[in-house]
Amino acid sequence: MDENHSLAISLFSEILMADQLARARLGKALPKGMELSHFSVLNHLARAGLERSPAQLAKTFHVTRGAMTNTINKLEVAGYVHVRPDWDDARRKMVAISPAGRKARDAALASIIPMISEVVTELGGDRVRAALPILREFRGKLEIED
Repeated sequence: MDENHSLAISLFSEILMADQLARARLGKALPKGMELSHFSVLNHLARAGLERSPAQLAKTFHVTRGAMTNTINKLEVAGYVHVRPDWDDARRKMVAISPAGRKARDAALASIIPMISEVVTELGGDRVRAALPILREFRGKLEIED
């Protein structure tokens, strides 16, 4: 097997396994009843500070509109987001984080920060800083294919 093929398989294997392990650890650290997809959407809305349409959120998270609608519906039932009609296009909806959603996101962050900070401490800040540009470029290469 070509060395590049072997290297590519090793890279993808490590990233996929790291993703699986990170999701499992984050899922255990999140507050009871909160899923990683819920936290991700709340965190995005809190950081963006703007409303987003379900289609925009689906594109951001690289999921189907149906999957995003399901997540938004669960967040709305929990009182974590407000969903309103788009005044310019009645066919669309707009989603914003609610005060309760902000509190839930902050509680989730408080529960996961110790775990993720410990990983960075164990690896070393300099090594993590050195890895980030490579991981961002890797992600960028995959996003181009979407």
